[in-house]
Order: sequence, then structure tokens, then C-alpha cells
Amino acid sequence: MDRRVFMAGAGIAAIRPSSLLSSGRRIGSDVPRQLSHRTARLRRLDDFMGGGDTYEMYAKELEETTRLANEGVYSEATGRGLRGIIAEQAQLAGWAAYDAGQYDGARRHYMTALAAARAAGDSGLEANSLAFLAYLEWTEGGGSGVQFATAGYDALGADTAPVVRALLADRLAWQHATTGNGREADYALKVAEEAIHEQGKEPSPDWAYWVDADEISIMTGRCWAELRRPLRAIPALEDALSRYADTMARDKALYLSWLASAYLDAGEVEQATEITGRVLDLSEGLASVRPMGRAHIMVKRLEPHRSLAPVGALLERAGA
Repeated sequence: MDRRVFMAGAGIAAIRPSSLLSSGRRIGSDVPRQLSHRTARLRRLDDFMGGGDTYEMYAKELEETTRLANEGVYSEATGRGLRGIIAEQAQLAGWAAYDAGQYDGARRHYMTALAAARAAGDSGLEANSLAFLAYLEWTEGGGSGVQFATAGYDALGADTAPVVRALLADRLAWQHATTGNGREADYALKVAEEAIHEQGKEPSPDWAYWVDADEISIMTGRCWAELRRPLRAIPALEDALSRYADTMARDKALYLSWLASAYLDAGEVEQATEITGRVLDLSEGLASVRPMGRAHIMVKRLEPHRSLAPVGALLERAGA
């Protein structure tokens, strides 16, 4: 889908942050709210588009909001609001860069987000920035992500929204699972499961809008798949994926890849092969390096079973 058409359909206003900077450079108290609503609409694009499609858009938005904050005149409260928006937008830009395989750019944006979140006094955004850095460290260097994820969870304040606490526990569980810490991963997953069903006193932040019980189930399945516990992984993944539309192709492809891995660990080679084929289907044309990367991991794991007709056909397709 043409992203300009998609943006129009999503109701993203034509007004840009820099246009809010008047000739007198005075920024009103309602500007952070306006930018928050715009950022929320931009954030939804990530549900359907890969980082290669959204990165420039997010980076430009961040650039203009940063200019607004640097050149404008405003109250202390408005300044905190602007720094919070910068943190959110830097996280968006960092995530898109990460999804597109631009890891140096992702790190720069995440560090910007961390500094802005601290300047805004927002412990949730600070924690989320650290969790993003944990993912990046895991991708580039393995187990070092645990330190960032732990720091992120520890940064949460006493008044943190339950959904944010669930998200940070969820991400901590993943880091422990990928380093083989089964007991710690299990504990963090239980914390996330409990938190996601709590009722918060205040509205949850929009940047965590996608975190729900299915997200916790998906992460539970992924963690157990990484820990080679397929009997725990398969039910959690299949239940949540039954409610995932193919329009969310990137995420569905990624999660299916862990389901395929779990089936292979369970000795169900044909089922693992069929699901890996679905991963390849969903990965085609995505502006994201991650789904196809996961598909290649599964293809390599299936190589010893090449003599089976379905596996041979899949390997031939992957090679082509």
C-alpha cells in the first residue's frame, strides 16, 4: 500500500511540528497534547509497515519536534511535555531503524530517547528506552541485554501503569530466556501475566497501546521456544496467533517462526516445515530484515531433514 494513501486513511494531519513555532517563538501549553495525538497516529503505521518504510518519516518528525523544543519559548511544564514527546518519537525512529537493520542509527535514537525521558521525568519512558537498548544488545552481542532490561524494570516508579509494568517484565523475561535463564524468565513472565490483568488508576500511555494478554502469551511462547520447552511454547503461541490477522504480516511472521522452532524441537518436522513456509509467505515484500532472518534460521535448522519431500521443497524454494 502507498504510504501516503495509508497516512491519509489513518487521519494523520498535514500540520508538522515545526509549523507550531510562531514568529514570536512562544509555544502554548496545548502543543505537547497536539503532538502527542499526532505521534499516536504515526505509531499505528508500525502495525502494518516495516522499518524500511517508516524510518525516514519518524526521523523527520523527531527532527522537527527537537527543533521546536530547541528554538521555542515555553513554560517548564510545557518543556517537560515536549521532552516526553521527543522520547516517544526517538523510540519510534530507533525501532524503525532497528527493524530495517540499521543498528548504529537505532542506538543513537535510543540514547536520545533515554536522555529526553530523564529530562521529562518520565520513568516509564526511561524504562522503555532501556528495554529497547536491551533488544539491540541482544541482537548485536547476546546476553548483555539482560543488564539493560533489568535496569529498565528497576527504573519503574511506584505509580507505573500496570500495562507498562507488564511490558517491562515481558522484555526482561525475553532477555533471560535468550541467555538460558529459565527460572528468571519464568518469574518475569508471571509478573507480566499478573500485571496485565490489573486495573490502573490512570490511563495507560499510548506508546504501550499494543500490550495486552495476547502479547504476554506470545512472549511466553517465544521464551519457552528459546528455552527448548516446546510443550509449553506451542499452546501459548497457537492460542494467541489464532487471533492475529495476516495484515500484521511482520509480527505474525516473526511469531510463527518461533512456533515452527518449537514444533521442530518437539520432533514434528513436517509441521515445522509447513509453518516455516507461512513465514516465508508473510515475509515477502516486507521492509523489515527480521522475519526473513528468522526464516533463514529455520531453513538452516531443517537442512538435516532434506530427504523428506516437504523439507526438500521448502529448501529449494528458499534457495531460489
